[in-house]
Amino acid sequence: QVQLVESGGGLVQAGGSLRLSCEGSGRTFSTYNMGWFRQAPGKEREIVAGISWNRITTYYADFVKGRFTVSRDNARNTVYLQMNSLKPEDTAVYYCAAGQRRLDYGPGYDYWGQGTQVTVSS
Repeated sequence: QVQLVESGGGLVQAGGSLRLSCEGSGRTFSTYNMGWFRQAPGKEREIVAGISWNRITTYYADFVKGRFTVSRDNARNTVYLQMNSLKPEDTAVYYCAAGQRRLDYGPGYDYWGQGTQVTVSS
């Protein structure tokens, strides 16, 4: 089992940047694919990005390509989401998740963090 804790959210102006972190517990963190999801008020949760356990494969939703970068440091049991050129529509609660199946599919993830709020002002 993996426990996940996100950090790094906050309030930023449009065009600004934030880096989210997600630290996992347990010695098996490095065996899990990791994903970032978000959920805005009144909307369904959607996948933002994912990275395979060995860092070879990444996935990005079209709406963040070129702006967000996912990375991981298995020695630190941490996955990151660097978010640049933020837009007001990026405002949401961001969640990290761990799984051992598909990177680009919510049901591919089994463990979820509590989320961190990102608010982008115009």
